[in-house]
Amino acid sequence: MKTGLQCGHETVGLELPESTVVLEMKPLAPLADAAAAVREALAHPIGSPPLVDFARGRESACIVISDITRPVPNETILTPLLETLETAGIARGAITILVATGMHRPNQGEELARMVGREVMARYRIENHFCQDPENYRRIDVIDGEPIEVNRHYLDAGLRILTGLIEPHFYAGFSGGRKAILPGISSFETMKFMHSYRMIDHPRVANCVLDGNPFHENGLRICESAGVDFIVNVALNKHRQVGGVFAGHYDRAHRAGCDLVGRHSTAVVEEPFDLVITSGGGFPLDATFYQISKALTCARNVLRKGGTIVVACGCQEGLGSREFSGIMRSVGSLAEFRERHEAPENFVIDQWCAQSIYQALDHAGRVYIYSPGLAAQDVEKMGAIPVSDLQETASALAARHARVAVSPEGPYVVGMVRAAARAGE
Repeated sequence: MKTGLQCGHETVGLELPESTVVLEMKPLAPLADAAAAVREALAHPIGSPPLVDFARGRESACIVISDITRPVPNETILTPLLETLETAGIARGAITILVATGMHRPNQGEELARMVGREVMARYRIENHFCQDPENYRRIDVIDGEPIEVNRHYLDAGLRILTGLIEPHFYAGFSGGRKAILPGISSFETMKFMHSYRMIDHPRVANCVLDGNPFHENGLRICESAGVDFIVNVALNKHRQVGGVFAGHYDRAHRAGCDLVGRHSTAVVEEPFDLVITSGGGFPLDATFYQISKALTCARNVLRKGGTIVVACGCQEGLGSREFSGIMRSVGSLAEFRERHEAPENFVIDQWCAQSIYQALDHAGRVYIYSPGLAAQDVEKMGAIPVSDLQETASALAARHARVAVSPEGPYVVGMVRAAARAGE
């Protein structure tokens, strides 16, 4: 059989045995007119009055958008959204678009223009969130003794709107909704709590799990504390076309979107595989190895203990942040990672994705990495095996393993073994 793995800006062709099981998204028809669907959702939202009614009488508004690491059709969402706010009487100069960078770098210049469109960029005030700048946020709550701090631009707005993409998420269950606030526009101290070793190690902090998931439930509590008037979330199909728009109440509209995404983005299998070949999801998701933790986690979930993973990822920006790169270049196993970073006082930025990577490496017998953007020594240091010829490696491994699966879209598809799926795990 022939398939292709998304890798950076390319699709790498691959031939595998006909017996290979393909894990892929179920078809989701694209909407005929996504912008019109957004307008319809704003006028007839889920669990909420129409946005224009919410907006009347408000003196200002803040719209939170995802950063460059998410393939959100921001311009498609923003154009009707901004028109609605101005129609309701909110002055253009009183509207702020806030980029939910989390702990990522700011998005500026040409990059920002690609994200929101030149017209929106020229007409509206756009701010990036900076999680380590105390002038950027203030405290609104305390959970388990830890400070909950959120961006001031958002908190000071008369109308607060969250936008984003709903897809499976290996910590929050699904992205979108409350995740635009945490981690999107929260402080570093707040993210230390929500991304601690203990939180990431919780068995219910997992793909497609909401109930009983402390990451999700704390996110809802923070939404209550910060205040959310309205959300606009979209679901995408495998071609990154809009297949659904969900607007209105921050929990009810988000849940409706999660139901659709859960049906189209999961693949249930009867038993785990001996070999899983996967992708980092292509650009922009695989721009750094930091994000490849999602693909490795998805592969781990359908892999037998001691099995083999092959992952293709572009990583044109290398490993990732200075802090993440420092972890990956100094730690060689899950046991070593736990020893260095389990204690809260030893927390460092980006350690949570490193934790997930080492958990996958520990579960697998071997992990092979094909990546044009990574140095071989960096791959070897983390305990993985660098690959220069993906086809040769995949063919040799497939010949030695009985049950083989391939996931061309990587983390956009969540594989589940049937027993675990029934348990909601």
